[in-house]
Amino acid sequence: MEDTGPNRSARNGGLGLTNTLSSGDRIVSFLIGQFSLVWIDQQQSLNFNLNVIESEWGRGANLDVLASKLAADPSHSIKAVCIVHNETATGVTNNLAAVRKLLDEYGHPALVPVNGVSSICSLDLRMDEWGIDVALTGSQKAPSMPTRMGIVCASPKAMEAAKSAKSVRVFFDWNDYLKLYKMGTYWPYTPSIQLLHGLRTALDLFFEEGFDNVTARHSRLGKATRLAVEAWGLKNCTQEEWWFHLVLTALLWWFHLVLTALIIVKRAWTRYNLIMGLGLKKVAGKVFRIGHLGKLNDVLSLRNKKHFGVEMVLRDVGYPVKLGSGVAAAAAYLQNTIPMIPSRI
Repeated sequence: MEDTGPNRSARNGGLGLTNTLSSGDRIVSFLIGQFSLVWIDQQQSLNFNLNVIESEWGRGANLDVLASKLAADPSHSIKAVCIVHNETATGVTNNLAAVRKLLDEYGHPALVPVNGVSSICSLDLRMDEWGIDVALTGSQKAPSMPTRMGIVCASPKAMEAAKSAKSVRVFFDWNDYLKLYKMGTYWPYTPSIQLLHGLRTALDLFFEEGFDNVTARHSRLGKATRLAVEAWGLKNCTQEEWWFHLVLTALLWWFHLVLTALIIVKRAWTRYNLIMGLGLKKVAGKVFRIGHLGKLNDVLSLRNKKHFGVEMVLRDVGYPVKLGSGVAAAAAYLQNTIPMIPSRI
C-alpha cells in the first residue's frame, strides 16, 4: 500500500494497531531508542492504555519486566506487546523469539505487533514460528526501493482480531481491502503501479540471492564494520554482543568532547559527499551511525563511506586513526568469509 506523507513508517505501525485493537485497550511497548519512542508517541495519540517498558539506550528490550507484567495479568487485560525488531537509533536488535517464548510460558494471548522496518528482507524474522501478528516495513529499507510504500503483514490471529477492533480508521482499513479481494478488484485506492513493479523486481532479486544468503551477507557486513570500529579504537553504542544490529552500526564518539558527533556527520557531507546518520534524542551528539543495509555487496561496503570515508573524516577532525586500519581489518575478515557465487562456479 502507498503512503505519501511524512513519518510513513510510524503511520504504518499505527494502522497495524488500529486495525486490530480498540481505543482504551491495554498494550505494552518497549522504549529503547528514537524509533520505538516515535511509535510509542503514536500509541499514546491513538488513546491506548499504554504500559511502557524503558531500557537504557544502547540496550535491548527488558524481558524480565515483561515477564513480571505477564505474571501479574491472569485476566489477560494486556491485548498487545509491541516491539521494534531493529532499533536503528542505537544499533540494537531485539530477540523476538524470546518474546514469543515468554508469552507461551504464561499462556498469554496478547497480539505481537512488530516494527520490522529495517529487518524484514535483511534479517531472520520468522512470522509464523515466532507468533508475530503484525509485521511492517518500508520500501526504502532492505528492498532498496524509493520511499512511499508501506508493507504490512498480518497473521490469521490479527485478521480475526480486526473483526472486533473498534479503533477509528478510514484510510488503510483492512476491511476495505478484504471486501475488494472477494470481488476480485484487489485495490480500494489508486495504487502506485511504478512502486509495485519496483517491488516485484526487488523481490525477484531477493529470491534469486536466497533468504539464507541475504541474511548471511548482512551478518558479514555487520561483523566487518564492527571490526573496523575496533581497529579505529572506537566503541559500539550497543552494549552487549547479543544485541548487535546487523544492518547498522552506531559508534560512540568521545574524542575531544567539544567535537560532537554532528561535526563528524557534517564533515563527511560537506567534504566527501558522504551521508552518515546522526545520533537522535538521548544520544544526539554522542553517536554517529553507519548503515550496511539493502542491496550492498561486501566489496562495495569497503569502497564507500563504511570504511575509507570514515577514516578520512576521523583524520580531518584530529582523531589519531591510522589510515587503512579499519579497511584492513574489515577486508581480512571478508576475504576469509565471502563465499563463491554459486551461479558463477
